[in-house]
Amino acid sequence: MRRRRFIGGLLGAGAALSIAPETGGATRDAPVPRVVGPHEWEAVPPPVCTPAAQLLSVAAAGPDLAWAVGEEGRSGGTRGTPLALVWDGEAWTKLDLAHLGLGAGYLTSVAGSHGAAWAVGTGPSGVAQLLRWDGATWQEADFAGRSARGTALTGVTLDAEDRVWLSGRNSDGCVLLHGTGDDDWTWVTPPPARPTSAPAGLRLAPDGDVWVYDAALVARWDGETWTELPAPAGLRPYVTGLLPVAADDVWLIGYDYGVGGPPGKPPSVTLRHWDGDAWTYVTAPFTVGMLTAITDDGQGGPDRIAGWDFWDQTRAHHLRWEGKAWVSERGPLSPTPVLLNGLAAVPGAGGYWAVGTDSSSPYPPAQVRIER
Repeated sequence: MRRRRFIGGLLGAGAALSIAPETGGATRDAPVPRVVGPHEWEAVPPPVCTPAAQLLSVAAAGPDLAWAVGEEGRSGGTRGTPLALVWDGEAWTKLDLAHLGLGAGYLTSVAGSHGAAWAVGTGPSGVAQLLRWDGATWQEADFAGRSARGTALTGVTLDAEDRVWLSGRNSDGCVLLHGTGDDDWTWVTPPPARPTSAPAGLRLAPDGDVWVYDAALVARWDGETWTELPAPAGLRPYVTGLLPVAADDVWLIGYDYGVGGPPGKPPSVTLRHWDGDAWTYVTAPFTVGMLTAITDDGQGGPDRIAGWDFWDQTRAHHLRWEGKAWVSERGPLSPTPVLLNGLAAVPGAGGYWAVGTDSSSPYPPAQVRIER
């Protein structure tokens, strides 16, 4: 069923949907002002990409610099090629990646500041790829285990000193890679659970701890030891984002297909909160669809969640945190479906970038969708 294949598929082998996990790409150059009240979303003209095209992740260094990554030229189950855009303060530009010789594949996560920017993805035959921004375009970068069989990279984020954290997996079962971008890459000791696949993504907490997450693993690395939380409940759950406010205050988002159902059955929204003892089910303003990315308020607290509402597909259905509850916030109406995969706050100036695609199936003429 086409909708399920395009809305997901990059979450791992056998996953039905291609929503890329949100991995905390927004940066720390300046506090992000909390937007009080509704945000007036507007569509931003994107450059023309090779159909079918979708953006999976976005990161902003400030109002004059942002990056978005994804895939273009896909045809159903046949993979396309990596796609990368850059914002210069005036317009989004598509970058020519021919010099990288990446071949078939996609870029799934990006993080950046005015000091550094990185992107990760998957190339032909599932080979992990790490790219580094050189100020004008992306260049391929080396990392520990790059040529080793079974190495995967799924997410990237930066700490306050622009040191790089990557989620993924190597042959030893490690799921977290740390480095400065030079030659000092280190795979962190694997968590006790030793997952058999790479986690969906990672997130840096305000206290500096690093969290990795997916439907089978939610774990915190404090620099010395792992602490694992119970996996979120669900029959066929997919986790797309995590926001750790504190060790006893964690938000988790995604979707769940439940059991069986007719062809075309939509997923149900997943919104959970960890209070230090257990995961609590939180009722979202809409329940049929998906939550795809979550961002904080610049101080570590919850702010906004990007969503896809099955019953109203021609505009994004964001959630806004109002101190005690999540409330609806809608994007602009569109003549096409709106599927947003990535969300990032803009440091310094406030505002947001939200990116995705304008089709529910991975076939031409699907083009990228950008809102702010």
